[in-house]
Amino acid sequence: MKEIITVIKEQFDHIGMIFRMSRYEDKADYQSHYLGLAWQILNPAIQVGIYYLVFGVGLRQGQEVGDVPFIVWMLIGITAWFYVNSSILGASNSIYKQISLVSKMKFPVSVLPTTNIVGNLSSYFPMVAIVIGTVLFFGISPSIYWIQYIYYFICMISFLFSFGLLNATITILVRDYHIFLQSIIRLLFYISGAIVNIENSGLPDFAVKILRLNPIYYIIDGFRDTFLSREWFFEKATYSLIFWGIILILLILGSHLHMKFRSKFVDYI
Repeated sequence: MKEIITVIKEQFDHIGMIFRMSRYEDKADYQSHYLGLAWQILNPAIQVGIYYLVFGVGLRQGQEVGDVPFIVWMLIGITAWFYVNSSILGASNSIYKQISLVSKMKFPVSVLPTTNIVGNLSSYFPMVAIVIGTVLFFGISPSIYWIQYIYYFICMISFLFSFGLLNATITILVRDYHIFLQSIIRLLFYISGAIVNIENSGLPDFAVKILRLNPIYYIIDGFRDTFLSREWFFEKATYSLIFWGIILILLILGSHLHMKFRSKFVDYI
């Protein structure tokens, strides 16, 4: 527990540096592009269009998901997925990528995964604005359920931080892990409900229940519950408890491994 408190305290103590580094990385990544930071919106928008043509028009032939237009259902899920996907992969490689900085300066290395997570918010929030605009365009009115967006946003950040810290540490210790993680993420895209309706996929009930234990599915489904006014998070208390139990386990493992090996990161590389 002491290790968890230390790691979390480092995030709050260096919150200013985290935001400054995230802004710098955003500018550095796109400084040689003519459209610059606009690609943070254009890139996911192009992918959304492709996925809608393939899955919505091609495979589903424009069929709704329940009584919700597929484009609305898909856009809510895939917006969260884009952010989760880029943050998981970016955070896992964040310490390795900045190892030259780590070797020259003294600062808590645990802030590097957080820097990546914060940096990706610059493309996530505009996509959320597009989601809200699309929801309203299709006649879905705001409701009291929308306030639980805050809860699911906290869930998403908590998952990304705990998982990112663990992944970033393992990537330093076992370099092949990052490649393995990329393969797992490709699989998770199809079984996390981002673009495929797991509950109506024809899978056996026990398989659906197992897939619902996936923290990413919990987050994506929660955002749909929010914007589509389906149910409160406390109405699925069992899955909520399981989700936070997984977060705690990831945080314990990530904090322990990070604090144990971070003084030797440069040596491992």
